[in-house]
Amino acid sequence: MEWLFDLYWPHLTFAAGVVIGLAAALHAAMTKDDVRAAVGWVAVILFSPFLGAFLYLVAGINRIRRESAQRRRRRRNRPRDAHEEAALSGSITVPALGRLGDSISPFRLKPGNCITPLSGGDEAYPAMLEAIRGARRSVALASYIFDHDAAGLAFVEALSEAQARGVEVKVLIDGVGSRYSRPPITHTLGEKGVETALFMSSLSGLRLAYANLRSHRKIMIVDGETAFTGGMNIRAHFLTEAAGDDVAHDTHFKVTGPLVGELMTIFAEDWEFTTNENLKGADWFVHDRAPQPADAPHAAPARAVPSGPDETLESTHAMLIGALGEARERVMLATPYFLPDQQLVAAFGVAARRGVSVDIVIPLANNLKLVDYAMTAQLEQVLRHGCRVWRARGPFDHSKLFTIDGVWSYVGSSNIDPRSLRLNFELDVEVHDPGLAGWIEERLRGRIDDAVPETLDSLAARPAWKRVRNRLVWLASPYL
Repeated sequence: MEWLFDLYWPHLTFAAGVVIGLAAALHAAMTKDDVRAAVGWVAVILFSPFLGAFLYLVAGINRIRRESAQRRRRRRNRPRDAHEEAALSGSITVPALGRLGDSISPFRLKPGNCITPLSGGDEAYPAMLEAIRGARRSVALASYIFDHDAAGLAFVEALSEAQARGVEVKVLIDGVGSRYSRPPITHTLGEKGVETALFMSSLSGLRLAYANLRSHRKIMIVDGETAFTGGMNIRAHFLTEAAGDDVAHDTHFKVTGPLVGELMTIFAEDWEFTTNENLKGADWFVHDRAPQPADAPHAAPARAVPSGPDETLESTHAMLIGALGEARERVMLATPYFLPDQQLVAAFGVAARRGVSVDIVIPLANNLKLVDYAMTAQLEQVLRHGCRVWRARGPFDHSKLFTIDGVWSYVGSSNIDPRSLRLNFELDVEVHDPGLAGWIEERLRGRIDDAVPETLDSLAARPAWKRVRNRLVWLASPYL
């Protein structure tokens, strides 16, 4: 047999390449919903069968299908009780978006949630640490990045003290995000005896196929009663004391009310997916939780909207397009990374051409240069339809805030880019509350007042080599 292989190995290699390439190309053509993605993968595979098929295996195949899908569908179809219907009556600020969310999210819109914005690590971290120190039964914490620095070590200390008091503590960190600092915080958590798991932790063996998937969610739930979520990782550069003038900004939210149970459900499903341990019982879930009084600050209908490369794929994408279609007066958006696909570009453009005021706030100085180049190359697509783009001066702002007409908001972990909208596991919250929407609008107007407007003229005024560079980087935007 060896002589046969030695004689015919070029033919056998060619035949294997043809078979593997055709199989991978056929799979891409049959499973990709976006024709551009399908054509792109087929071209890569056919022009380089072995390498292309390997890249497709690693980054192109959606393998994530949660066993919880049936449970989520049952939750989606569960009718509201009479008390919830009465409490919701007249309080849903945009009814069409309430109905849209009912069809997209696994959670029903529920009344009586208090959602308090926390600006930056200077406000968020002390509130979170105080909640951990007051925990009686459980702490569940999930973060994309959990750095080994002053901020991270403060959380480790509070978590280990809680565990020493008999509190059950679970920490879930993304496998990629855990590598942002050296040494990884997981070593210190382990030394303290805090139970920690890494989401998609291995980049070898069978896990190699998941290397492009990440959990970008930020959740902390204490005693099943109080939660924190939003866009902020655990890093010292969000603290003025540690970072000084270079402190980064972000927005997090403290939550009480029925929404807490939804956040705990999402954490529990992620924890079970990662560790096969099922979190249940009164330590983690508070049943029959009474909604907050209707006159409490920011007491409002709200729901969690999880998204990711599983059965919740494109949830946030659909919510944003729906909101842009329902806007009547104004849309205000802040995101550090703005790389919408053509459907979202069209939705922004149609809103602006309908006479809706559309303001998009992005950082003047971005922490990811390549992403900034790609963003700049694409801004013309929204500017030419009448949207306004503002580059905010000052420290880098990592906030993800979206609001329409001063009555409805969508906040959380999702950026407006291909990774957040299709690859990452994200968590956002839909809120029907003029109070919260007003807070967001006031914050964004403050950033706009000191911002540099980006216009078609300012884009054209850039040197030709920069415009070419930006456009070339933009071609790789789905993979940034």
